[in-house]
Amino acid sequence: MSLFRLWDRGLQKTRKNVFSRIGNIFQSGKNISDELYDELEALLIESDAGIEISLQLIDELRSICLEGDDVAGQVRRILKRRIQEILTEEEQLTDHNNVKPHVKMVIGVNGTGKTTTIGKLAWQNKKKGRKVLLACADTFRAAAGEQLELWAKQAKVDCVRQKTGADPAAVAFDALDAAIARGADVLFVDTAGRLHTQVNLMEELKKIRRVLDKRMPGAPHSTLLVLDATTGQNGLRQADQFARSVGVTEVALTKLDGTARGGIVLAIKQQLGLPIRWVGMGEGLEDLVPFNAEAFVGGLFGEE
Repeated sequence: MSLFRLWDRGLQKTRKNVFSRIGNIFQSGKNISDELYDELEALLIESDAGIEISLQLIDELRSICLEGDDVAGQVRRILKRRIQEILTEEEQLTDHNNVKPHVKMVIGVNGTGKTTTIGKLAWQNKKKGRKVLLACADTFRAAAGEQLELWAKQAKVDCVRQKTGADPAAVAFDALDAAIARGADVLFVDTAGRLHTQVNLMEELKKIRRVLDKRMPGAPHSTLLVLDATTGQNGLRQADQFARSVGVTEVALTKLDGTARGGIVLAIKQQLGLPIRWVGMGEGLEDLVPFNAEAFVGGLFGEE
């Protein structure tokens, strides 16, 4: 399946329930009024784009003289252009591509698809010829280690784990030690799924970071927050708390195909300034794809 067809399929619910309704609001022959702009604003907020960016987009539309028989088309084209601009604003990223091993700490609450995302990323890195090691620093649940080991077998990569109840930071330290000794290119550190309100567990994440940095100064080189797109604004609050507590460098947004509120992508970028690196739009190994602003906007609006 082509990239654009995958995005078109993945954003079908958001397109059908939100963005395809623009034509119903700005029907041919209707006078442009405050009520129409209010309806569009409500649609954008409904998509979980967030109040701030929704108001910003509406203000920009109000400043343009919309007229003629194809006002809906004009609105769609303006929104497409502005949304793509917002999502492609330049980001200042630290280049860790030459660091070996690249240590990626993966965090998030229970049920977001965190371990599955690690497994898919491990498989994709393996396909590119990289030596990958997985570390199970989620020692609270025996099932967590078993799940990660299953993904390691499927991706044909090694996995480091210890008994249930072991110190997660110690597991991370030993895994990084092993990654260095084995000449691994990438180390993924899976952490326990946790609620962002649990302060003690946030402190544990900070401890893991300190221990990794002690073993290899600068590690972890990236911290990937996995969010469930179906949680909407609650996911945004999670991202904010994680960013404040332990630092987040990038986001993987899962289950985007299962929600009609794909506007959360805009809110994450605009309100938190966090880059979305990966998007999950299905269960298959190939359905975790790098974020692509042009394909995303195409999926939101469909064919002209």
